[in-house]
Amino acid sequence: MGETMIGIIGGSGVYDIDGLEGAEWRRVESPWGEASDEILFGTLGGVKMAFLPRHGRGHVQSPSSINYRANIDALKRAGVTDVISVSACGSFREEMAPGDFVVVDQFIDRTFAREKSFFGPGCVAHVSVAHPTCPRLGAAVTEAAKAEGIRVHRGGTYLCMEGPQFSSQAESLLYREVWKCDVVGMTNMPEAKLAREAELCYASVAMITDYDSWHPGHDAVDVAAVVAVLSGNAEKARGLVRRLPGLLGPERAPCPHGCDRALEHALITAPAQRAPALLAKLDAVAGRVL
Repeated sequence: MGETMIGIIGGSGVYDIDGLEGAEWRRVESPWGEASDEILFGTLGGVKMAFLPRHGRGHVQSPSSINYRANIDALKRAGVTDVISVSACGSFREEMAPGDFVVVDQFIDRTFAREKSFFGPGCVAHVSVAHPTCPRLGAAVTEAAKAEGIRVHRGGTYLCMEGPQFSSQAESLLYREVWKCDVVGMTNMPEAKLAREAELCYASVAMITDYDSWHPGHDAVDVAAVVAVLSGNAEKARGLVRRLPGLLGPERAPCPHGCDRALEHALITAPAQRAPALLAKLDAVAGRVL
């Protein structure tokens, strides 16, 4: 048995978490560059916690400028074992209404301006993201949401677009009617892929703020409308987070779904041909197999 450390990546509207004992903001240096912000460390219910605001406090990073590799590396380096991502999203489903949460289990990645892997020339690896989220973690998040009285949907496909503009109506209808997606956001990719490469269990909570631009009864998305829903969602998210330590506990068994062993058969470059400079940067992410 190891020790649980829950890492929360806070999305739009969620820039801190309250109730942490011994709370302290601390910068974690990463060879992949600057993370979005310092990390807030503390304990909650006897379980270690680490909170990273994805956009930085004050919301200074756009979805495309976030250094996803540095964020995931910094969390792994800090000892995080389980990552819960919360992010504001639009909904393609009438029944997934603003204020509801969706525990996402699939993604379609439409981003194109981001670094998507820790691996590359000198050390090539291919991890499976057939099932990109951890069912164990997803179940805990769903239970926490229900206990908090949040209307929550278990399972859904998240379309990750590059942004920063919201969808055109044609795109919204394509994602909803042809591709059968459930929610749309701008930040869970390549975050989920990188968490898998770092052998971290990852769960994604989509906090719905709007109906994107497909819905005939709702105006196109605007920031003012989104911000109005965000504050309510942020309060719900904090309540959800407060319940996680009691559900996950301080002791950490190996993941039954193998998230913490994702690199077991992923490295393909022959050991003698691996580039020392890249291996040095991979010390936290892939140290277990290197």
